[in-house]
Amino acid sequence: LHTAWHIVDILICSFRQWLFMELPHLSLTQFVLYADHGIHSHIVRLLLEEKQLNYQLVIMEDERSEELAELNPYRTLPVLVNRDVALYELTVIFEYLEERHQSPRLLPSVPSERAKIRQLAWRLQNDWLSQAFILMTHPDSFDEQSALNAKKSLSDSLVTLAPLFGHKPYFLSDEFGWCDALLLPLLLRLPEMHINLPTHLIRPLLEYQDRLFSRPSFIASIRPMESL
Repeated sequence: LHTAWHIVDILICSFRQWLFMELPHLSLTQFVLYADHGIHSHIVRLLLEEKQLNYQLVIMEDERSEELAELNPYRTLPVLVNRDVALYELTVIFEYLEERHQSPRLLPSVPSERAKIRQLAWRLQNDWLSQAFILMTHPDSFDEQSALNAKKSLSDSLVTLAPLFGHKPYFLSDEFGWCDALLLPLLLRLPEMHINLPTHLIRPLLEYQDRLFSRPSFIASIRPMESL
């Protein structure tokens, strides 16, 4: 019964979302991004900047707001809205932008290579971003032991895999792609997560950061954070 009511709630919310989606003032290349200060919101900003898309950024401090409930039954951020859709799952947002706005491409053109990158991106989200999410949990729901485990897991993994960042100009690729968009907001927040890695063991990772932190799209993606 609980599951049935949950489905009903989602359907009702989807209907409200459809009503809200009637935004004639937005074109198919104009977006509103409802976001917070977290990694996922930053990833979407970076995607929009990399694809040079026009968007309005709305920072939401209260995830319980009615406006957010109208857009997303789970009341999570980010939510990307245009005239057609309201999207609130990170990979779905990326896939929509990649299909709708194909220049520049962030996935390879060869199907087998696309599948490899998608699987690698899934691993980055499952293994690294999930640990970062624990470390950046709001203090009200912060679990110290979980944070210690996450910090050790993420730190050890970054040190172990640091050599991978030196193989190609971008993360295991000759061109900027989906995996880089996932990694840069995470790497930027390592100091905030109190993760200090031994520099002599992660030189390829540090060189990767130096190169990509100077990328124009990345610089543009962090300006909203600097102004707040």
